[in-house]
Amino acid sequence: MLSIVNITMPQTIQTKPKIGVSACLLGQKVRFDGGHKRDSFLTDFFGKFVDWVAVCPEAEVGMGIPRETVRLVGSPIHPKLIAEKSGRDWTMEMQKFSAERVSQLAGQELSGYVFKRSSPSCGMERVKIYDKGKQPSRLGRGLFAAAIMERLPLLPVEEEGRLNDLGLRENFIERVFAYRRWQDALATSRSVSALIEFHTRHKFFLLAHSERHYRQLGRIVAKASKSTLAQAYDDYGRLFMEGLAHHATPKTHTNVLDHMMGYFSKELSAPERQELLGVIHDYRRQLVPLIVPITLVRHYTKKYDVGYLEGQVYLESSPKELMLRNHV
Repeated sequence: MLSIVNITMPQTIQTKPKIGVSACLLGQKVRFDGGHKRDSFLTDFFGKFVDWVAVCPEAEVGMGIPRETVRLVGSPIHPKLIAEKSGRDWTMEMQKFSAERVSQLAGQELSGYVFKRSSPSCGMERVKIYDKGKQPSRLGRGLFAAAIMERLPLLPVEEEGRLNDLGLRENFIERVFAYRRWQDALATSRSVSALIEFHTRHKFFLLAHSERHYRQLGRIVAKASKSTLAQAYDDYGRLFMEGLAHHATPKTHTNVLDHMMGYFSKELSAPERQELLGVIHDYRRQLVPLIVPITLVRHYTKKYDVGYLEGQVYLESSPKELMLRNHV
């Protein structure tokens, strides 16, 4: 059994997340036609809370601006990167560049990456692959994106188009800030007690995503000792990010809110209890956004001085200005 750790409010993230991004999405004119694909959400909104590390593999590998278009050709497992008109094969050069550039990026402690969708170099998924005499399939992944995802498997990644989906956006951004907290934990003095504290602070945050992963992570922490600490941290980080990839749902959020309410339920007056149960029920029915019951839980946590809940990351897992929990 894990002991309850006396913790305070979630620490403000000390290190601003660095996010890799396809350079064209920031408005840099690096596209094959000399243009860009500036994404206003990334540049005008999300960019206030992160530091961008821009990369254009095709420009940086030496294809030039403007340039001949390239596409993936052949097998989805080992596609080639071929110039559409001239037939020039860029595969070896892109693979060499990707290995070197990804090694550089690994040293910069990225906390996430936003790729340009459908790109033969940067597309995360469903990139067209052409094969002679056949209809192009949507089974490909850009060569540079594949190198990033293979070398940095814990890194939260998304494509700019998918971030228009509010659920996908929320999950990605939550994972980015969670990964940054984990990176900060790795950078400080490692100990069994530090791992217990990290796990304790993330209890309800993890439960909202995957109870199974929360239980498995608890077993890792419970078995950690000075002699097994390095392996425990490795296993914890992998499983932590794997669990957060599961999307939280109204049902899992409701379970968490009910659980948190239990910590101060006896102190609530009848009207207070009725009000909180009402907004949790309304949230479950998707009549109000998640921020409504969370705000009430946070209020009663402070009013009744519930220190254990005050330390829970769940109550503010990312900057409130991003308003991830303000939609129905």
